[in-house]
Amino acid sequence: MQKITIPSCIQKKMETLEAEILIPIEIMEDIFSRLPIKSILRFRSLSKPWLLRLSSPSFTKLHSTRPHRTSLFISAHDRSARKQHLLSAPLDGEPVTHLMTLDDVDYYDTTEVQHLNGLVCFALVKYYYDTTEAQIFVVNPSTHKIFKLPEQDLDFNLRGCYLFGFDESKNEHRILIITDIFESGTLEIMIYSMSNYSWRKIYVEPPISFDWDSLVFKVHGSCINVCVNTVVHLLLLDTYDILGFDLRTEKFLIINTPQGVIDHKEQSDSYPDLIKINGCIGVVCYDDDHVLEKNGMHIWVLQDYENRVWVREIIIFPESLIKLGCPIPRDSVNMDEIIISSSNISGDVMNVLAYNRKSRCFKSVQFTPGHQLPLSRTFWIDHIRCYVERMAPL
Repeated sequence: MQKITIPSCIQKKMETLEAEILIPIEIMEDIFSRLPIKSILRFRSLSKPWLLRLSSPSFTKLHSTRPHRTSLFISAHDRSARKQHLLSAPLDGEPVTHLMTLDDVDYYDTTEVQHLNGLVCFALVKYYYDTTEAQIFVVNPSTHKIFKLPEQDLDFNLRGCYLFGFDESKNEHRILIITDIFESGTLEIMIYSMSNYSWRKIYVEPPISFDWDSLVFKVHGSCINVCVNTVVHLLLLDTYDILGFDLRTEKFLIINTPQGVIDHKEQSDSYPDLIKINGCIGVVCYDDDHVLEKNGMHIWVLQDYENRVWVREIIIFPESLIKLGCPIPRDSVNMDEIIISSSNISGDVMNVLAYNRKSRCFKSVQFTPGHQLPLSRTFWIDHIRCYVERMAPL
């Protein structure tokens, strides 16, 4: 971000004006808490007093309670250059912002992206013959701050699930790594706390009849998971049920999916996806017959978490899914819209669809990465997630 340069004479006048006009701090914080983060970052650079006022924990907490705009976090891989690009893009057509580029990344390396309360967790995992290397980053796309987690004391010769969770009771982000290490019938889990910046290891009993090979990452290469109600959820391939890990009790639980999801197992060769829709779990099913004949797909939404009440929604696309680049629902902008990504890249423009659940209409959102990231046939968007802009510190 470019720092604003203010002439010394104007700076002195501003400081004098600050001294003469005594505005209560509570009122100032209330006014600034309603501004977008981009504006707040500019005001921070005016002077040290402004920086201190707009960086205080009380202001950050107040700002998080205000409604703020939703933007997109994009992870894209350039196969020819062997680079992984992390980008952010607003939904109103403003330019794409480059956050970070990782070198020496191959197309078969595993990447995982999850977002929670303004922060995004990005994991890059390289599997070798006799070892595994993992880099985990927590990113605040709004402030452009990036934190790289320290190395874990973990046996990386085995595969693991990299999960991102948020404990609402403690207002704490956590990163979890679950490996197929069994100690006396228990699973080994490494947990990193973003509050005290440290790892700890626990052993948890898995559910009865749990099969490690049933986790969806065994097929997709990455672990599809969503965090709802302080519980991290993963899809099981053998039963199509959902495995949950409660961050409060640190125990596993099982959520049974509806019959429509189970029937999908017999009707399609495609595995379902998990997404979050307006704070609820959504299971996306690709029914081959329905897709080919009606250009549509089913989404089962767990609207009542406590009573396990599922509701089915059907998305009908305006044209062939093949022409649309095989679109996949990725995330929910708000209670009305779902972001749907595709493989379509036209010229130097990336296309994303936004589906309105009330009107059942689509709109196209286009982004231009700019000259720094020229699009090509080897440029692939592998993750798109929504995030609400927040001042969450790192």
